[in-house]
Amino acid sequence: MKYALINGIILDGTKDMKPQSGKVILIDGEIIEDITDEVKDGYEIIDLKGQYVMPGLINLHVHLPSSGKPKKISKVYMKMANFILNHKVTLNIARKMCEGYALDDLKSGVTTIRTVGGGADIDTTIRNMINDGKIDGPRILSSNMAISVPGGHMAGSLAYAVNNKDEARVMVDKIAEDKPDLIKIMVTGGVLDARVKGEPGEVKMSDEIIKAVCDRAHELGLRVAAHTESPLGVKNALRNGVDTIEHGAKPDDEMIKLFKDHGSMLVATLSPAMPYALFDRSVMNTSEVEQYNGQIVFNGIVECAKECLKNDIPVGLGTDTGCPYTTHYNMWREVYYYHKYVGVSNDFALHTATLINARIAGIDKITGSIEKGKSCDLIVTKNNPLDSLINLKDPAMVFMKGKSIIDLHINKMSEVDDMLDRYL
Repeated sequence: MKYALINGIILDGTKDMKPQSGKVILIDGEIIEDITDEVKDGYEIIDLKGQYVMPGLINLHVHLPSSGKPKKISKVYMKMANFILNHKVTLNIARKMCEGYALDDLKSGVTTIRTVGGGADIDTTIRNMINDGKIDGPRILSSNMAISVPGGHMAGSLAYAVNNKDEARVMVDKIAEDKPDLIKIMVTGGVLDARVKGEPGEVKMSDEIIKAVCDRAHELGLRVAAHTESPLGVKNALRNGVDTIEHGAKPDDEMIKLFKDHGSMLVATLSPAMPYALFDRSVMNTSEVEQYNGQIVFNGIVECAKECLKNDIPVGLGTDTGCPYTTHYNMWREVYYYHKYVGVSNDFALHTATLINARIAGIDKITGSIEKGKSCDLIVTKNNPLDSLINLKDPAMVFMKGKSIIDLHINKMSEVDDMLDRYL
């Protein structure tokens, strides 16, 4: 099909984007054929009636197997996840559930997700089904299961545990059999793993394992993303070759130099840390230790993002969807938090969630901006997100590879949204 989008106000996703009126976006199949001053013959006209059209959002940190419903991640939960992933019937049920969550991402205006720790081979399976046109969903860049260590973050549920560098290399090869887009490692623990006040993100993975994973992944042409929530963890990860730091921690001169020396990038995730840091403990059902550590992690992510920006180190955005109060339809909140807590402008926040995220993911030649020859991954909003990023909520239209997604209804969790709305 050929479409001509008319009467839309274009926000093209570039750094210096300004609202552009009077332009026509010509779409031929999956591709933006051109941006012109007039409609050509042979195109079906879609009148946007003065609404705003922009690139689809890109979420760089997603875990498909969870909804974001508030719950305590316990040992019982981890054992249940392991059981589900090791039985054919329950694995198929889990895959169908993840298909639905991926579709919710798309309906909310997120046209690309990067999954960084999933169940078995579910993420690549769904990616392939979407690419083959069997189901609707966003573009997926997948890591499938992550790599952790015994007692490490998500070991036994969304991550395999390895004991040494040789096992680490073998595990990279095992994961690579399903042709993922990247490899994910768990260098440190998380807020809920910590047992001591003031020590979130305890380093779990040794330098030799980090290096072995990075070396083997890079030999296979795969990037490595590292879960890190402490300064030492970030430095160890950077020193041993990771490409992206997921989350981040309080920076210092050594950390910034390591980012620069290795050409690594930061993926900030404010959405999951914010509830632990700011909500009343009774709401999150957290201990004093967990809340205290949550505040350290949240502040560390904010400070790390600010310092990276000052030093021209690329900073991207991801929600860590699946964590409590972090849903598949709320990427717009992450963009808003980036503006509110890191202090960037609305237009830079939108630029980050589109073109910068595409660059960090290595797909900026394909998507991330409204340009001739790129994939037609677009969202339409009634009001201008440059006036308020809240206007990204509930898009009026979503196009994925040129296909208009008709049903944008999402079953949202009112108890989650009502609580989060207090912090807008």
